[in-house]
Amino acid sequence: MSDPACAFQKHDHGTCSRDALLRAEEICREAGARLTPVRRRALEILLEEHRALGAYDVLERLAADGFGSQPPVAYRALEFLVDQGLAHRIRRLNAFAACTTLECDHAPAFFICKSCKAVAETPADTLRAQIDKAGAALGFVVERANVEALGLCPSCQTEAPA
Repeated sequence: MSDPACAFQKHDHGTCSRDALLRAEEICREAGARLTPVRRRALEILLEEHRALGAYDVLERLAADGFGSQPPVAYRALEFLVDQGLAHRIRRLNAFAACTTLECDHAPAFFICKSCKAVAETPADTLRAQIDKAGAALGFVVERANVEALGLCPSCQTEAPA
């Protein structure tokens, strides 16, 4: 997905998901990582909508598909996806979302709709550079930064009472 705004707009989501899954398979193959059936299904679940899902939501779906009902099943699969750059942890929601910019290493920012929980991911390299610079001015080396903006997506703005 090249346009982050498509998370908030109608689009051919089947193509969007299929392309992301094909790229994820390539990334795993190139890294020598195994996209096992349970990991693949966890990614498919995350790709079904541009929303963040909690680990227990993913676990429920995995269990329904016959992959087991113990929490480690979901947590291990999600941890693998995050480690491979195929998913992100959305800390504000204590949830996970499929990475939508698999083309390169990146410093993403997340725009989270507080009403419908839709999540748009967009590159935020300039913002990350500013964070790194501010940290350096303090003698601090930033290893990880998670930028999350909370608000209302276009659809929820339209539905919200005036």
